Amino acid sequence: MALSIRAFAPGDEQAFRELNEAWITRYFEMEAPDVAILNDPKGLILDPVGHVLIAELDGASVGTCALVAMPKDTFEVVKMAVAESQRGKGIGRELMAAVVETARRVGAKRLHLETNSVLEPAIRLYESFGFVRVAANSEFRRADVAMEL
Repeated sequence: MALSIRAFAPGDEQAFRELNEAWITRYFEMEAPDVAILNDPKGLILDPVGHVLIAELDGASVGTCALVAMPKDTFEVVKMAVAESQRGKGIGRELMAAVVETARRVGAKRLHLETNSVLEPAIRLYESFGFVRVAANSEFRRADVAMEL
């Protein structure tokens, strides 16, 4: 098992979309902001100084996570996904570690994320990195938990 985590590159658009659509449609429904960001990660994440990471296992894209620039040296952690068949192998933990390190490297003072209380394994992962719950105020109907680091 050769896991690597790298920056988004041209050609990763389909993997980014498919990995995220899989978890969103499994638990919820796609919302307008999902469609927009999944259709244009370069324009909506990368161009405004954000970052998208791709986890590869033996050459196949099996996970992704992004950092969207916000005001006041804050980044929002968005679109964290690991392929269903690859869950439980520590890929999410490696992705989150890489996201936190990327945020530190670019000078982020705070990380923010939004999730849903049914995604308990994800919440436990975030808490293990030091994220704490804050008041939720999201554009997503499904987001009932907000956290910050």
